[in-house]
This record gives sequence, structure tokens and C-alpha cells, in this order.
Amino acid sequence: MFTEESSEQITPLPEEHAEPPELRRSETVQPPPPRDWLSAWREVGISIGVWGASVVALLIVPVVFALPYLIYRIAKFGPPTPEALSTDKGLIFFSVAGILPTHMLTVVFVWLVVTYGGRRPFWKNIDFEWPEKVSHLTVALVSVLLATFLFLIALGITSFYGDHKTDLDILIESSIYTRLATAFVAVFTAPLAEELIYRGLLYRALEKAAGMGVAIAVVSLLFAGVHVFQYRNNIAVIIVITLLSIMLTVTRAISGKVLPSFIMHLVFNGIQSALIVVSGFLDKDIFK
Repeated sequence: MFTEESSEQITPLPEEHAEPPELRRSETVQPPPPRDWLSAWREVGISIGVWGASVVALLIVPVVFALPYLIYRIAKFGPPTPEALSTDKGLIFFSVAGILPTHMLTVVFVWLVVTYGGRRPFWKNIDFEWPEKVSHLTVALVSVLLATFLFLIALGITSFYGDHKTDLDILIESSIYTRLATAFVAVFTAPLAEELIYRGLLYRALEKAAGMGVAIAVVSLLFAGVHVFQYRNNIAVIIVITLLSIMLTVTRAISGKVLPSFIMHLVFNGIQSALIVVSGFLDKDIFK
């Protein structure tokens, strides 16, 4: 039997709304953590340090590589004059061949930084992969066509405005062996080492810290700037190397990966190297 008092203790009417429970201090919604800009710029600093080390290695390693030949020459013929050194075909060859271990050392520098000394994958963490949602064949064909088109533009610019020989031209013309060494380095080591450090390590760090625009500008200028010294006598070649640098970096930015720019670099250098070798064999005086 229910009393009248118990019948009044029912749930609230529909128009009555219960207040939500207050959140405890530990349950309050936390704002998202701020972007770790310090860590991003620290990565930029490390990347620039690796780039600087690669530039220093490019200045020192070829000299060290050619040192045994220089010692042998001095022991056999006596101290040479500066003029004799600048035209010594053997010394020039070993100096060019010394770029090969320099590029290998650069790859090791990049590998150590990207993998944290071998503790994580290398190729994936430096974006040396095919772009997503695009077939590999399409990426390869577009990269080859762009490189060929850019080389034709470069050929036109240097044909009309590139009268002055660069330091690299003088080195290449010294002997057929130096031509072959230059072509080998330009095809088999330069594209890989340079793309890993410029469009891989440097670009990735700069894009995270400062955005795509800054990354494109800085990487393009650094790549072109390193090559300016050897092409300083020819403004047309400087323009060409700057266009190449911008094209490679923009390709990296658009694709999001390093592999397309590597293919472009490889094809561009490959065409140039083939012409270097062929012209060497056509020059009869090169064997003297």
C-alpha cells in the first residue's frame, strides 16, 4: 500500500533541466600544446651544420686525396712552381677524383643525423621515396622530360652568352682521364649526395620550421651559391645552375619527396656528362 507522500517523489517534469556536473580541476579541458618551434629550429641548425661540414670536406678531402701524388712529384722532380701545379694533368685528375670520397663522406654525415646513428630508417625519414597517389612511371617520365627541357634551355643560354671558360672547363680539358672522372662523379655520386643534403636534410628541416616558401628560397640559394665559385667567369652558367637549383627544389616541394628531384638531377648531369666524354674523344689533343 503506497502512501500519498511516496507518490510525490517522482522524477522531475520534462521542463526541468538538471545542471551538468561541474568539472573538477583535473578534468578541465586542456588547450593543445604549443608548437615546438625551438626543436624545429634546432633541427635547422643541425642541418646547416652538416651542410657546412660537407662544404669544408669538399675543400679539404680532394687536396688530401691528391697529396700522395704531389709528394711523389716533388720527390721525383723537385718543388714545382705554381704555374706547373696549375697545369699538372696528374694533380688535376687526382683532385677531381677526390670529389668521389667527399660525396661518400657527405652521405655518411646525412645518414648519421637522419637515423640518429642507425636507430631509425634512413630513406623514409629523409623522404627519398616515390610520391603518393601517382604512378612511378608517371613520376619518372615527368622528371626526365623536365630535366631534358631544362638542359635544352641551359644549352641555349650558354650558347648565346657563355663565351668565357669556367674553372671547371679548364680542368675538364686538361686530359681525357679528368673528363672521365668528372663524368663519373657527376652521374654516380653528385646527384645522390647533393639531393640528400639539399632537398632532403636541409629542405625538410626548413619547411618544418619556416614553411615551404622560405625552404625553397634558402635551399635554392645555398645550392646555387656553392657552385658559383667554379663558374664565376661565366654569368650564363651561373644563371643555368640557379635555374636548375630552383627547379629541383620546387619539384621537391610540390611532390613532397626527394626521389623526383634526384631523377631530374641525374638526367641533367647524365646528358651533360655524355657530351663532356664525347667531346673529349673528338679532341685529338686531349691525349697529349
